[in-house]
Amino acid sequence: MDTILSLHSRLAYVVLIVLVLAVLNAFWGVFGNRSFGTKDLRLSLFGLIFSHIQLLLGIITYFVSPYFSAWESGMGAVMKDATLRLFLVEHPTTNILAIVLITMGWSLHKKAANDRKKFFRIAIFYTLGTLLLISRIPWAQWP
Repeated sequence: MDTILSLHSRLAYVVLIVLVLAVLNAFWGVFGNRSFGTKDLRLSLFGLIFSHIQLLLGIITYFVSPYFSAWESGMGAVMKDATLRLFLVEHPTTNILAIVLITMGWSLHKKAANDRKKFFRIAIFYTLGTLLLISRIPWAQWP
């Protein structure tokens, strides 16, 4: 349990760094009128891959967490406790939505007809996903 939780926490740094780099790169591509090249593709793809790995680790962490047993007390008990609500409801739900947005950005960029649209779709969807991820990080418990 501790190994998976530690890996989930440490990989979060990598995920955030790669996503921020992908977002900045995408905005530079939009405003710099650049062509969408191999470097841009790889940076966006690494953001997608690392965020999906983080999601899988998060799902494992969710079910082996000591917080998970709080569901036995019922939904009302979980929702009344701010810590339980964060770890059992808000964090997983928001982060799944964030990964969905990042995945949508990746999928939509592949369908774009020109380079500016590719950059724009990555920029918008990766930004929204990254902001959602940042909003639900349990900062007080994060190493």
